[in-house]
Parts: sequence; structure tokens; C-alpha cells
Amino acid sequence: MELDARKLQILQAIINDYIITAEPVGSRTVARKYGLGVSSATIRNEMSDLEELGYLEQPHTSAGRVPSDKAYRLYVDKLMRVRSLDDQEAEYIKDLYRDKIMQLEQVILQTAKVLSDITSYTSIALTPQLSKVVIRHIQLVPVDKDFALLVVVTSSGILKDTLIRIPEGIHNDFLNKVSNILNEQFQGKTFSEVDIKDLSPVQEVFAENQRFFNSLVDVLSSSFQESQKKEVLLGGTTNIFRFPEYQDILRARSFLSLMEEKDLLYQILASSQNNGVKVSIGTENPHEELRDYSIVTATYSLGDRVLGTIGVIGPTRMEYSRAISVMDHMGKSLSNYLTKLYGKQP
Repeated sequence: MELDARKLQILQAIINDYIITAEPVGSRTVARKYGLGVSSATIRNEMSDLEELGYLEQPHTSAGRVPSDKAYRLYVDKLMRVRSLDDQEAEYIKDLYRDKIMQLEQVILQTAKVLSDITSYTSIALTPQLSKVVIRHIQLVPVDKDFALLVVVTSSGILKDTLIRIPEGIHNDFLNKVSNILNEQFQGKTFSEVDIKDLSPVQEVFAENQRFFNSLVDVLSSSFQESQKKEVLLGGTTNIFRFPEYQDILRARSFLSLMEEKDLLYQILASSQNNGVKVSIGTENPHEELRDYSIVTATYSLGDRVLGTIGVIGPTRMEYSRAISVMDHMGKSLSNYLTKLYGKQP
């Protein structure tokens, strides 16, 4: 059923007020604060209709109403205006990426901190998924007569270097030959596309150096497995205590326990791999543990390749307009930084 203009006005007023106050909203409050030009009795009747339609809920201890998840979805999709970041917020984000060369994981960790500072919510970030980056070059670099360094360069500029023992009598020409074969087999593939069985052409050139071949296989396998590592970074975990509904020690403890469920958080972020901002509200979350929270996520990319996801989690009465604006800006800023830093690297 489509809501008429007056019902939409009343619903938006209730949502706006509840986001600010965390207190159930009554008809008199709407009439007094939002000047809709109708009596509180008329507003009360409209609120009853909205409750029957599933947009409002009435706590047992209050005469006021609170928005349902259905109401927040309508609000996010049709009623709210996504506000622009103010100059101070935009400068804070810009400063994070201004002329700084950081390790990639450090960049994501700092991004999570800035997100939690600006939004006052808890931030969650999925570290770059190396399974999605492309192998650009592999090289066996001699260190001395006993060791060589296996270097894997990816499209994200990340170097995976591992020391490998070489048998006596192996010369640089042989290492270069092996490197060339490795590049023929793996160059241009993502880590997830690599099949270690493709090393059979390399095995043919090893002849009596089977032990060296086995060591090479072990090192490459380890590098590829490491690319599948699942890591979630958090920022501002204790921000949840800023919200009055989490002054209840049981609710606060439940949230903090949830933040320790890294596998669950990983699933949430890994499922948000489409470009752009995604908003999951309360019961829309597929996991029972998340039904009391809303999550706003954005992806970050290197060029046109998605590397990972960042997001914020908070109560369902989240200030969605601000959260969406910040996430959109941060996702684009991080992507631009990574592309500028790594995108043109040979």
C-alpha cells in the first residue's frame, strides 16, 4: 500500500526524532516540534494506521511509537536526503591519504580509525583480498650461493618475498629460466585462479634437482594460501557506549561479544562486494546476531578490481544520511589513493 503525503510526513518526523532522542515518539511531540498543520488527534490516528501497516511499533512501557525496520528501509530508499560532508570532515579524510606512503594494511587500519571517529559508530574493515589481485611478475633472485629470494609482484604493488634454499651447482641462468617459466604459467592470473599443478612444465627442467623443485612448490603454495587469509580490522569498538540504549550492560556485552566474532564479521563484509554503498537494516541481516543493528558498507578498489570492504555498524536508529555520505566518500577516497599509489606500478 502506498502511503499518502501526510503519512509520509508523519513517519519521517517520527524517524528523525527517534534517531536524535532514542525515545518513543508521541503524537503531541510530532504536532509540537514538526508543525505539520494538523491536530495531535489526527496525527494519533495516522500513527495507528502506520502501526497497522508495519511501519511503527509501540513499546509496552510507552504511549509513543518507534520506527520499525520497514520504516527505516522506506526512509533510506525514499525519504531522506543524503547530506554532503562538511569541510572539516572532508579535510580529515583527505589528510589521511595526503602524501603518505603506508603499508597497505596500515592504510586500512587508519581508514577504520577515521571512519569510527567521524561517524561515532564502530567501524569494520576487510583487509585486501589478495586472491583478487593479479600476479604481474615472479622472479627468483640469487642472494648468495645457498639461497635465492622468490619474489611475487602483484597488481596491488604487494610483494611476497620468501627465502628458498638452492642446491649446490645451481647458476643464475637456471634461476632465470625457472622464473621465465613461472611467469609464463602464472602471469596475468589472480591468486584464486592459480593451480599449483600448473608447475609441471617447471618440474621438467629440474632433472635431478627434485628437492629444489619440492621446496619451490612448498613456497609458492604457502604464498597462495596466505592470499586467502581472512582478516577483519575494527575501529571505535567502545563507541557503542555513546548510545543510551547500550547503557544496559547486557546489551553492551552482547555487542562487544559480537565484535569478537571475526568469522561472522568477515562473512558480512565478504558478501558486500558489489561496487557502491550497501545498507543492511536490522532484520534484513541474514545472521540472527545482527538483527538489532544496521550496517552500512562500501567497497574499495584498485582500478576496476574490488579489493575489500569497509563499513560501520550501529543501532538501527542510525543517522543513515550521514553514514551513507561518509561511507561513499571514504570508499572513493581509499580507492583513489590505492590506484594512485599502485595502479601505475610496472
